[in-house]
Amino acid sequence: MASIPSHGSQRPEEKSDHQEAVDDVERTQVAKRWTRAMMKYGVEARGILPVPPESRTDTQYSKIFFIWFSMNFNILSFSAGTLGPAVFGLGLRDSCLVILFFNFLCAALPSYLATWGPRTGLRQMCQARYSFGYYGVILPCALNLISMCGFCILNSILGGQTLASVSNGSLSWSVGIIIVAIISLVVSFCGYEALVWFERIVWFPVLVAYVVALGVSGKHLISPPSEPATVQAILSFAGVIAGFTITYAPLGSDFTMYCSPNGPSWRILPYSILGFLFSIVPAQCLGAACAIAAPTVPSWAAAFEADNIGGLLAEVLSPVGTFGKVLVVLLAINLASNIAATFYSITLNFQILVPHLVVLPRYLLSLAATAVIIPVSLVGAHRFYATLTNFLALLGYWASMFGAVVLVEHLVFRRNDFGAYDYEAWNTPSKLPTGLAALAACLVAAGVIVPAMDQVWWTGPIGRKTGDIGFELAFVVTALVYPVTRMVELKVRGLWSYPQGLDCAMGHENRMGTKHML
Repeated sequence: MASIPSHGSQRPEEKSDHQEAVDDVERTQVAKRWTRAMMKYGVEARGILPVPPESRTDTQYSKIFFIWFSMNFNILSFSAGTLGPAVFGLGLRDSCLVILFFNFLCAALPSYLATWGPRTGLRQMCQARYSFGYYGVILPCALNLISMCGFCILNSILGGQTLASVSNGSLSWSVGIIIVAIISLVVSFCGYEALVWFERIVWFPVLVAYVVALGVSGKHLISPPSEPATVQAILSFAGVIAGFTITYAPLGSDFTMYCSPNGPSWRILPYSILGFLFSIVPAQCLGAACAIAAPTVPSWAAAFEADNIGGLLAEVLSPVGTFGKVLVVLLAINLASNIAATFYSITLNFQILVPHLVVLPRYLLSLAATAVIIPVSLVGAHRFYATLTNFLALLGYWASMFGAVVLVEHLVFRRNDFGAYDYEAWNTPSKLPTGLAALAACLVAAGVIVPAMDQVWWTGPIGRKTGDIGFELAFVVTALVYPVTRMVELKVRGLWSYPQGLDCAMGHENRMGTKHML
């Protein structure tokens, strides 16, 4: 008969606390060795940890131009431009005027926020903790993750469509989606340096493709007379354009935090704005022109009606034969420039949404992002056009509120003084604002947005008469309400005392001895 283990004995399959501790140490050592090996080959492991001043040494400020330019000089920008004529019934002139004006207006916000990276060394959503608070920023972070994942899904679908359109049936949309996503994963996995290198070169084939497309299809792009544009159509299309561009605001400083703070901000600002405008405006205007011309060319019309934007471009370039197919393939691969950069920011937002993930190397979270994007893209591949219209129109609302909060906090309460921030407090909840003031201002703005919306699934009484003016109201109302709620927060916490007023809020010592404003 087998002996019965005594009370103090240990089953063979069980481990003692000491052995578990040894195993944990061994796993930690393996992880450290793996990370060091990855860094040796140039893979960036840094996540949301601030970049110290001594590591902010990059003086090649032109990099930010190529990042924004390559991210947006692609088929997704082209497809967004087609919405003006296809969905809102605008002519070419009116579509192009809306594209130019509202892209310039909305590109100013992410471009300005990009100048903060060298001065703070913080990722954009980490910097937002100084207005939304450590826990309050989780809500805009979650919305930002949804936005970025949505853009990655749209780009993946477009890439799959485009690759399949030149394969003569041998390659499905699903396989094309996987190919584009994997290329994006490789670039984002490596990190900042690989991303910057990729963005510097990947735009050129797109430029060649668009120039060739204009050359071979110019005779079809003559715009016929159109009905006079209504205010409602113009404002609704403007909301879509805003949703395309202003949503880069939560990513603003993610790509500039390695830049030297010694250079003037005016060098980064124009690089950023021009990067947006020189890419988005031409691509969207070309998309609008092709959408207007599509009904007059049977092969274009067939692709356009099938929600196959990649197929439309393949038909546009078909007159140049094999060279046109090569350009179409390069257009599909170029979409990785947007997906990879967005993956990069997604990994950072994961660590803000779930702070415990900060212990994981950034590159591992790229794998998690890819694991989410691919299956969702495969499911939604055949509902692209409706998804694009509804998705872009919604994004402008929350991004406008976010931008208004961080701008008012910096310009009004910090007096545009980067010395008014306690940078050591970036990860300490008790030393940051509660975030209630920011969230309350956004909640009030949301209440105003609802009647001003003009969406497929909801049209408010104001939106029915004026068109969708949600993103404009979101910014204005938030910017007006936030100073009130913020002053109430400071007063309640004992950090606002008259007559010191804003001087106290700038970070000067007040009668309570608080050096930096919470």
